[in-house]
Amino acid sequence: MSTENALLTILVEKINNDTLVLPTLPAIALKVRKAADDPNINLNAMADVIGQDPSLSARMIKISNSSYMGRSVKVTSTSQAVTRIGLRQIKNIATALAMEQLFVSKNDIVKSYLEKVWQQNLKVVAASMAVMQLHIKETKNRTLNLDTMTLAALVHNIGVLPILTEAERHPEVFANPTFLNVAIDKLAGRIGASIMREWGFEQEFVNVAENWHDMTVQTDMISYLDFTRLGAVLAGQFDSQKDALLNLAVQKGILADLSTLQSEDYQELYDSASAIFA
Repeated sequence: MSTENALLTILVEKINNDTLVLPTLPAIALKVRKAADDPNINLNAMADVIGQDPSLSARMIKISNSSYMGRSVKVTSTSQAVTRIGLRQIKNIATALAMEQLFVSKNDIVKSYLEKVWQQNLKVVAASMAVMQLHIKETKNRTLNLDTMTLAALVHNIGVLPILTEAERHPEVFANPTFLNVAIDKLAGRIGASIMREWGFEQEFVNVAENWHDMTVQTDMISYLDFTRLGAVLAGQFDSQKDALLNLAVQKGILADLSTLQSEDYQELYDSASAIFA
């Protein structure tokens, strides 16, 4: 059996036996999510939780001062940032900002792969966020939340992490990127859904992680899955299906028409979203 097939067999067996080691949510994200679920939490207490991580505090202040929040008056403290963002949104935004901590490795080859995955994820996030903001502006439809969209797009491909971790034990596999892509295509969705469930995320995150790459799965109503897929198309994935998927987005009412994607509004929103994670 080739090394590639052996690794694929190992991955499938570990998934089936529920022994595949899944990544854990960054500690600060766990603390914020736990605090946000406390019905007695207040803004000051949440600011104290976030203040335990200077990096997250700085990024919270940055996002509070970005066009993401649509405000012009600058904030300068974590307390002000939490007040501006609000307890409802803070849970997903803090998780999204902490997510980069997972895409690291001491192995240079794996690190290189993870950096590529992370950068690709950021493109999907920026495109998804920009399209959603244009959609809300055009339709006034606010049934979906931008903070949830941000996190859903950021974790859509989270299933690649255990694959790369397992592959790290078989470094010769990295000489064949095609195999890794096949393994990711076959297994990442299933693994990603398991991670979302393990982390206790809501069903919409499970649905995105499990099905974003499977075009046979469609939703009747406009969903986070639709925006994530469209973000992936605009980030350079699904090239062979690009035109069909873009036209589907128009038919479903996600976009008014394709010229929207060439507008200055779209580019400004895309750039603003990209700057959040820069």
